[in-house]
Amino acid sequence: MKKILFFSVFMAVFQTVSAQVEVPYDSITNEVDNKYREDQFYAAVTYNLLGNKPDGVSQSGFSSGFHFGFIRDFPVNKRRNVAFGVGLGLSANSFNHNFLITKDATGNLDYFVLDKSDINYSKNKFTTYMVEMPLQLRWRTSTAEEYKFWRIYTGVNVGYVLYNSSKFRGDLGTIKNSRIDSFNNLQYGLTMSAGYNTWNIYVYYGLNPIFNNARVNNESVDMNAIKVGLIFYIL
Repeated sequence: MKKILFFSVFMAVFQTVSAQVEVPYDSITNEVDNKYREDQFYAAVTYNLLGNKPDGVSQSGFSSGFHFGFIRDFPVNKRRNVAFGVGLGLSANSFNHNFLITKDATGNLDYFVLDKSDINYSKNKFTTYMVEMPLQLRWRTSTAEEYKFWRIYTGVNVGYVLYNSSKFRGDLGTIKNSRIDSFNNLQYGLTMSAGYNTWNIYVYYGLNPIFNNARVNNESVDMNAIKVGLIFYIL
């Protein structure tokens, strides 16, 4: 339900801002804005993967991410097609897998790798809600009069987990956990987006683990987030 609400707000805000940039042709003047900036609002949809998985851990189903925010564009050359970007945004990320997060009788966290031949389940996932700060080095073929152009943006994304949760539904019943201590609150990684006009590929590779002190089968859980999807820029 939270993800549906988040996505609804995400789409409503993006469509509202998009509608505001549609200017009737008759109102356009010949004046050239030599101080123009580009791509200051963004929205992205990603497919989320887990890297560095422990033995036996696998993913199933569609793990999704929704991202939106604002990036201030700081051009550094006269043409203004090379720039730095500093932004702030929000994201919701889910990961479906067979890595069970539960608690023992004393309230301590336990982690298990599920085998469907032993335990049947219909859902097992964890979700994070994050505030993010993207930092970008931006190159594009834009000019003050050209609104369709190629772009390549690289950089880093620093995120802070505001809320996390896990949910299991299966033979063991329904197991829910939230504000799990073993999550790394600070998560960061490398990013790249590239494309033409509306359609741009987005890739994120996490540089630090999602968990900070989790172990399963005497093995440290060093899984990192990998996100691949589409990102849209406007204004």
